[in-house]
Amino acid sequence: MPADDDRLAFRFDCGATWLNLLATRGRSFSPEPVERIATPERLADWFARSELAPERPVGAGDLAQAWQLRETLRRLALATVAQQPPPAEAVDALGAFLAAHDDPIRLAADARLRRGAPPTAAAALARIARQAVDQLTGPERHALKACPEHDCRGVFSDPADRRRWCPSPACASRGRVRALRARRAAAQQEAQPD
Repeated sequence: MPADDDRLAFRFDCGATWLNLLATRGRSFSPEPVERIATPERLADWFARSELAPERPVGAGDLAQAWQLRETLRRLALATVAQQPPPAEAVDALGAFLAAHDDPIRLAADARLRRGAPPTAAAALARIARQAVDQLTGPERHALKACPEHDCRGVFSDPADRRRWCPSPACASRGRVRALRARRAAAQQEAQPD
């Protein structure tokens, strides 16, 4: 797989579907962020891989709505991780989105218990938004961390409190290289005669 394809690969290792949605935009705080759901077809593929494929086709308006929800959730998640008050406009936007998208639960049972497919992309996004609200307002919020890489700031769940960087190997690698260089520079400073 070419390197560019690796950058565009979906991430499903952040600890929850809503966190995986945040990861559909990589290096969010860099001058050149990586958009992993750039088309309605890519969003439809992401929904399918997340077991949220809507009954109706995904369109351009759905894509715009997904981007907007993703960035609203990102702002709320970063505020939660930083233990800061959530941005009022993000709270209002999320509340309005949820109020406009009711998704009644329809259960099905075959080999396992299943929830019926969301009828629309908006209903799939509403499920994701409700999952985010549950985690952001419950005790699981304490397991959320943000990647310390300044251009990433990816939010992930770390209930065991063992991770420093997001699940992206690139962030961990860059962070470790930077730490090694800092240790070497400090050792050289100490070795310098006065």
